[in-house]
Amino acid sequence: MLARHLDPLALHARGFAGLRVVGDVHGDARGFEAAAAGAEAQKLFLLQLGDLTDGGPDSPAVLRHIFGLIDAGAGLFLLGNHEHKLRRALTGTRFRGPTEGLDRTLEQLSAAPDGEALRNRMIDEVARAPAWLRRGPAIFVHAAFHPAMLHTAPPPDAGTRKAEPPVTRALYGQVAAGLQGDGYPERLLHWVETIPQGIITYCGHDTRSTNGRPLLMRGRAGGEALFMDTGAGKGGHLSWIDLGL
Repeated sequence: MLARHLDPLALHARGFAGLRVVGDVHGDARGFEAAAAGAEAQKLFLLQLGDLTDGGPDSPAVLRHIFGLIDAGAGLFLLGNHEHKLRRALTGTRFRGPTEGLDRTLEQLSAAPDGEALRNRMIDEVARAPAWLRRGPAIFVHAAFHPAMLHTAPPPDAGTRKAEPPVTRALYGQVAAGLQGDGYPERLLHWVETIPQGIITYCGHDTRSTNGRPLLMRGRAGGEALFMDTGAGKGGHLSWIDLGL
């Protein structure tokens, strides 16, 4: 029997042939439908790295698909900064400054015939979404690696409260002090240098690719980071990668 950290989703026992890792969706329902359909056809469990909504044309359809995968035991999403913000908005928090597509998602949910059900379900699902997942030498996380992810599980209620380290790293990555001219902090990549040899981090959050494909970076310690966000819902497209068991 595999150790828990080697097969935390029990994919072997549940008959899956592998794992499909999907990058940031941001309301790109067509792309997500294609990713999910392919995963089902190949008997792959779908693990989405966070940022399901905000920006694209149909965030409600994306939520319907991920909830269907969860109900079927065939998929899961990780907690991203956009999920964290959306839950706060749905439970009454008001925001100042850039909303990064949140207003559009709220408008789409208000217009959807099942919008209220989707809102309530999203509140519940974000509350229990894991902030990271380790499977053998792989760390799956929305924004960035932290050494604690190698040996500790994320807080089970990370989606319901203010993020604290290392959850802040998982949701927002590593940033410089202060804000840039566009009102956002500068995102840093020093964390890539700390990934140990033999460990690979699958993450989204930053669109680092210049050729439309996930970007692989190797750090000084010998570990690697694969950036999966290729701009879905923001003028690019959705990317995914299939991993064997």
